[in-house]
Amino acid sequence: MSKVRVVIAEDDQQIAEIQKRFLERIDGFELVGVAHGLQDAEDLVDIMQPELLLLDIQFPTGTGLDLLRKIRSGSRRVDVILITAAKEVDTLREALHGGVFDYILKPLVFDRLRETLENYQSHLQKLRAMESLAQSDVDTLLPRSSGQTQPVQPVTDQRLPKGVDALTLDKVRQVVLTESGALSAEAVGERIGASRTTARRYLEYLVSTDELGTEVNYGSVGRPERRYCKR
Repeated sequence: MSKVRVVIAEDDQQIAEIQKRFLERIDGFELVGVAHGLQDAEDLVDIMQPELLLLDIQFPTGTGLDLLRKIRSGSRRVDVILITAAKEVDTLREALHGGVFDYILKPLVFDRLRETLENYQSHLQKLRAMESLAQSDVDTLLPRSSGQTQPVQPVTDQRLPKGVDALTLDKVRQVVLTESGALSAEAVGERIGASRTTARRYLEYLVSTDELGTEVNYGSVGRPERRYCKR
């Protein structure tokens, strides 16, 4: 299968370089351009016609959401992954309305980007292999249509998003809050008997509600790892 062509749009040159180096370490992707401004990013999308755009939100002349709206209002066929420090729920909501494939919070961690890009590759492969659609096919392509019946959760004061149940959330919360230092998603997963991916989903939810904080540990080999801690 041909490589996925990618454009990076990031106004900070150092962060763009980190994204570039991360991308080079993931098989199946080809960087075809880097833009540090919105107009340059739009031009690269038009000229290079990539399958995927890694897009920041904050730019000196506007926002990545402005570019996302332009892309969706035109005939450009490009998927978008937002990589941003913006934690506002309204920003996330607008990004979802714009049809982004994923929304990754900075600081960018290699494992998180790799997981998203591997999911994107799988998504493309499924689409390319299909000749017609059955409902089961749609359910595998759209995560919010998992086709699985979720257990009924006790009524609480806070409505939890789909895929986050109150019992597991409380376990994750207790693990981190009773720890004196920061923990990785893998360590939390081991303590609650779940996978690293599942633990990360709950941890990121607690970060989004400001219950937990994060820090980046670069480790002995320099690879950054996102860790979670009490605020």
